[in-house]
Amino acid sequence: MTIAVYPGRFDPVTNGHLDIIRRAAKLFERVVVAVYDAPERPTLFTAGERVALIRESIQDLSNVSITSFHGLVVDFARRQNATAIVRGIRKNADFEYEFEMALMNRKLAPDIDVVCLMTDLQYQYVRASLLREVARLGGDVTSLAPPNVITALRAKQGQRKS
Repeated sequence: MTIAVYPGRFDPVTNGHLDIIRRAAKLFERVVVAVYDAPERPTLFTAGERVALIRESIQDLSNVSITSFHGLVVDFARRQNATAIVRGIRKNADFEYEFEMALMNRKLAPDIDVVCLMTDLQYQYVRASLLREVARLGGDVTSLAPPNVITALRAKQGQRKS
């Protein structure tokens, strides 16, 4: 069975993330979405909340599971018996960062490949931090994340529905 891990903060999950998950689910027999539970920067949502938001957003994908993790991604991937780590790339800066991380991961775990999926054009500008900021300022973010995430984001930020 080919297993891939898609790691990230997902604070919160966006439609861009979900697009990568759905596409990875077509490429691999099993995809484990790995929510990093000890990021270097504070998060708006707890790891448990982020796991729940993703789980609710992809209920229709039977070959995808969601869990939190900490430590090195390659160690987590090995525990999952994964042969690949999936990453999404939106722009040149993402490529440079992901390339550097892929080389480090290759050094740490030569048996695990990094598979980069190019973001769909409609999501190239979408990132979780921008989603949070626009929502905080009262902008319309309904096309950037699934309804359950928008609801949770508004509740967390104390906003009314726009």
